[in-house]
Amino acid sequence: MAGDDTDWKEAAKAVPELRFLKALVTGLSLVMGLGMVAVVAMLWLRLNQPPLPDLPETIALPQGAEARAVTFSADRIVVLTADDAVLVYDRAGGLVGQVVLQP
Repeated sequence: MAGDDTDWKEAAKAVPELRFLKALVTGLSLVMGLGMVAVVAMLWLRLNQPPLPDLPETIALPQGAEARAVTFSADRIVVLTADDAVLVYDRAGGLVGQVVLQP
């Protein structure tokens, strides 16, 4: 068993690229390990965020309006409709303002 170990060390001295290859593999292993820790940390942080805010039971859109996107802020709910109108509601579901975007 000891003879095998000395043969490997002699081969490493004879071929200096093996030392470089060993350092490269070790570095890659460290980078992959840190990457896995980063992915797990990001998932943990993302999944521990608070849920969506409390929403009103109903939000009455204008006649014929179709919601394309909904955004929440601290005290407002913003709805973007299919006809490029931005509707702003308060937390109770009452319409506060409306803006039509120009193309």
